[in-house]
Amino acid sequence: MNNVDIEAIVKQVIAGMQGAPSAAPAAASKADAGIPATARVAMLTELGKFELKEYPMPVVGDDDILVKVEGCGVCGTDAHEFKRDPFGLIPVALGHEGTGEIVKMGKNVKKDSAGKDLKIGDKVVTCMIFKDNPDITMFDLNKQNVGGADVYGLLPDDDIHLNGWFADYILVRGGSTVFNVSDLDLDSRILIEPCAVLIHAVERAKTTGILRFNSRVAVQGCGPIGLICIAILRTMGIENIVAVDGEQARLDFALQLGATATVNFKNYKGVEALSDAVKAAFGGYYADFAFQCTGSPVAHANIYKFIRNGGGLCELGFFINGGDATINPHFDICSKEITTVGSWVYTLRDYATTFDFLKRAKGIGLPIEKLITHKFALEDINNALETNLKMEGLKIAIINK
Repeated sequence: MNNVDIEAIVKQVIAGMQGAPSAAPAAASKADAGIPATARVAMLTELGKFELKEYPMPVVGDDDILVKVEGCGVCGTDAHEFKRDPFGLIPVALGHEGTGEIVKMGKNVKKDSAGKDLKIGDKVVTCMIFKDNPDITMFDLNKQNVGGADVYGLLPDDDIHLNGWFADYILVRGGSTVFNVSDLDLDSRILIEPCAVLIHAVERAKTTGILRFNSRVAVQGCGPIGLICIAILRTMGIENIVAVDGEQARLDFALQLGATATVNFKNYKGVEALSDAVKAAFGGYYADFAFQCTGSPVAHANIYKFIRNGGGLCELGFFINGGDATINPHFDICSKEITTVGSWVYTLRDYATTFDFLKRAKGIGLPIEKLITHKFALEDINNALETNLKMEGLKIAIINK
């Protein structure tokens, strides 16, 4: 064997060693193991009708996260879109109260929006998609809520399609807010978004300086929003809470979540009799503060009568235009000097605070998970929405097996 032959052999060996990285595609395919080539999406294709569509799995960019959906709550907004399409989004992939497990992530993704490490297998939720708006940042307290931002589950359809949580998978794109909530169970994670709405409302109420540890608080409306409001007040140590609603089963559950007394408005004729009942439930006093959690203009008009002179009110029931309310500014606001705040959705800080609330609620024994009364499979989503519209149960959820 001459020197030329030896040199040729060495070059061949070196070339083979340099070619070793060709195993990378195999490693990449291993990382994709278990991820199907397509994903099902519950697409609202016309009023009152979801269709399960199957789409190719999208490319995961360097700043993106692919999440396998585990569950998603059904919001009143979903029901409004299902019934009336007020936002003009059809066809649309709905679902914004979702959560799931990271199965693939881009190379630039290292931490969540609160600075917590992220890795494949972590459980996550999303809040919003950032726009070019410097006022929306993680630690702006009440500078601006996220009402004007883009949210997964309320996005126009595009060539990705995996835009809402009513699906098998969702693609969380770069520029989105995402939180690692691996320390919470599935039911708690599904309740994060609606709970954040109430965390924000309570924070707004606190700005009045009237809501305090020993306040007498009335909560009108015991759907999921009002019930969560009661639970948050209870975790704050407020113990004098009167719940007002027309459904006795909901009032009974309000007691489990921290209310100390209840008033069924169906048992009283006229607002004066109703306000007297609320006063009696507080031991002969009117409320220091009240939360109005229904979308009823009549309920809004009534609640001023429950509040003492110098008291406070947080109105958060009107997530859509529910119509005009008739009040008397002199008797209801001016002569009583009531301080009123409005509340709608949440800030990013409220979203993060919600995680601690859920742990605290469970820690003191509040059965917050019982808010989820109905669970449906993705293929049964039309029935889930119909159940929501009939106001059967409390929180409806889509669960992926």
